[in-house]
Amino acid sequence: MINPSPKPNPFAPAVKKQHALRLALVGPGGAGKTFTALRLAQGLGGKIACIDTEHGSAALYAPPFAFDHLVLESFAPQDYIDAIQAAATYGYAVLIIDSLSHAWMGKGGILEMKEAVASRDYGGNDRNAWRTVTPEHNRLVEAIIRSPLHIIATMRSRVEYVAEPDEHGKTVIRRIGLKPMQQDGLDFEFDIVGDLDSTHTLTITKTHCSALSRAVIPEPGEELARTLKAWLTEGADPTMTEDQVKTLWELGKAQGLSVGDLMTLINHTLHTAYRTPREVTQAQFPQILTALQAQQTPAAESAQAATA
Repeated sequence: MINPSPKPNPFAPAVKKQHALRLALVGPGGAGKTFTALRLAQGLGGKIACIDTEHGSAALYAPPFAFDHLVLESFAPQDYIDAIQAAATYGYAVLIIDSLSHAWMGKGGILEMKEAVASRDYGGNDRNAWRTVTPEHNRLVEAIIRSPLHIIATMRSRVEYVAEPDEHGKTVIRRIGLKPMQQDGLDFEFDIVGDLDSTHTLTITKTHCSALSRAVIPEPGEELARTLKAWLTEGADPTMTEDQVKTLWELGKAQGLSVGDLMTLINHTLHTAYRTPREVTQAQFPQILTALQAQQTPAAESAQAATA
């Protein structure tokens, strides 16, 4: 009996790729979350956009920071998703979400949606209502993960006061931040998570960047941004996002190109031997976009020939 040929190995060597930042800043009011986010965004470089859920208060920091901002009045997950997609469409490099907590506990947010669904459809049954609204929150998380931009999200934390002795032995009352006001486990979706306290000190609580392991950073700013930028740009160029792949497919289809035609155009333009558009890097994406946009449609070619 002949043994069947083994299936191809589905594993491949791990390669670190350059990627966009996912950073969460967690802290109570007054900890400096917005200011810190703007300092880090400025240090990362490029155009900055800010989703402002605090009645436009982020604009109080312009100047010294240069950024565009969008004030949200309703905090449904779809409102955030639309803003994230708009920031990518209009060419921003860094997006600040200030704050992501409102998508959970603000007007129109997940908790309010859950209450409305439970009352309307399930006789007040929260468990069944969660089955309806949880996918909405998951779509927001997916939009954050898939965005090609650097994203810095602030989150409020539940506040507690503690009594402790100062350096002179005198008892003082200090405000501390606890868990973020968001869905449990959301911090796992970020590369780096840090707690900001009332002294504007950032304590890194989770990180994929080894240089920041157990870091405690007073008044974080330009130096931290340099560390982040160096880590983000290490490794191979990242391949295109799914949205970028979709854009190429749609443009190619509009030009009447088959899959083979599109690959021929890509490889001719880049001098590569790619087998699929998904091998194109994000740095190469603008070149292919320009090449596709320069193509004439069959209808346009016919019209040009008819008038020649």
